[in-house]
Amino acid sequence: MTNTTNSNGADLLHQVEQALRRYVILPSDEATTAVTLWIAASHAAPAWNTAARLVIRAPEKRCGKSRLLDIIEAICHRPIMTVNASPSAIYRLIGSAQGDPPTVLIDEADTIFGDHSGPHEDLRGLLNAGHQRGRPALRWDVNTRTVEELDTYAMAALAGIGRMPDTIEDRAVIIKMRRRAPNETVHPYRLRRDAPPLNQLRARLHRWARSHHAELTRAVPEMPLEDRAADTWEALIAIADLADGPWPELSRAAATVLTDQVDSDESIATQLLHDCRVAFAGRSMIRTEELLSTLKGDLEAPWATHGPNGLTPRSLAKILKEFGISSHNLRHDGTQSKGYRASEFNDAWGRYLPHEPPTPQTDQHSPTGNVRPIRPNRLFPGQSTPDPGRELGGGTDA
Repeated sequence: MTNTTNSNGADLLHQVEQALRRYVILPSDEATTAVTLWIAASHAAPAWNTAARLVIRAPEKRCGKSRLLDIIEAICHRPIMTVNASPSAIYRLIGSAQGDPPTVLIDEADTIFGDHSGPHEDLRGLLNAGHQRGRPALRWDVNTRTVEELDTYAMAALAGIGRMPDTIEDRAVIIKMRRRAPNETVHPYRLRRDAPPLNQLRARLHRWARSHHAELTRAVPEMPLEDRAADTWEALIAIADLADGPWPELSRAAATVLTDQVDSDESIATQLLHDCRVAFAGRSMIRTEELLSTLKGDLEAPWATHGPNGLTPRSLAKILKEFGISSHNLRHDGTQSKGYRASEFNDAWGRYLPHEPPTPQTDQHSPTGNVRPIRPNRLFPGQSTPDPGRELGGGTDA
């Protein structure tokens, strides 16, 4: 379905895009598209099952993240801007919305989440739960002596220096801001002068989105993504499909590009899996000492400075254990030493590094010694005869 209504939607999104480009230098066209659609999606929050988070992060100060949050505040639905709100205050604001939640905007979020302890965990829990409808917080009301259900569902944007907690970023569209180049210019933003026309744009955008509430509630857009990334982007792509024009194509391109960028910005654990794959280099097994030496030898990797003494056998084992990988006793030059088998990494490599070529499995041994597995003297569960291919030795976790 197209035409007058949808053409109006396409024009409204174009106006939002132009407003963003007027005051902010975003890192890419895809980032501009994503922020435009996120703002529009905030006006249809009651239609969605998931409320996408928008994380605006920068490596340093003066990269435009706070200014971008200013423009979002001027155009998004019912903004609540804060730099230091208590979780209980935000709970009450969302809970009192009666099905039409506000849009929570948190600036300087790095100062809140720099320490993942104490009261900050309540706010992180709120933001995680509020990503999906029907995840209320339960609180005991001492006055009425009853359990109080507080709604958490609401769109939320966070701006700060560096990464936000992984549990938040996993539910977010991530915009990586950067400092303006000398040849890049923007218009200064003045609240009294510039906010009123943006507020008028907000009102028009709201009327358009709410006039299509039933259609957006039923929308099942074709997604270029899967799993949680699809949940996060679904509302943005549904808005783009409704607006029509160039937006359906732009939305899917933005979703693919920005999600791929996030996937390449891997967690420390995923990076360890990748670097272990490189360290094995086709070998079927490697001693722990040699693996650590190889990992720490990469000056661009974090392993030499991971912890006060760099990556240790214990910290290596602790990270790998989360992937179901453990060390075993291997035979080396007639002596036993702890080490790892490539075969134990295969499942994790396949699940967490799906776009990388598989590591060849050969009988090649470490160039630093003749390493071979300790053969088992017992049968494995379900075995009727010893299997010479099984390499498990007598050791356990390092």
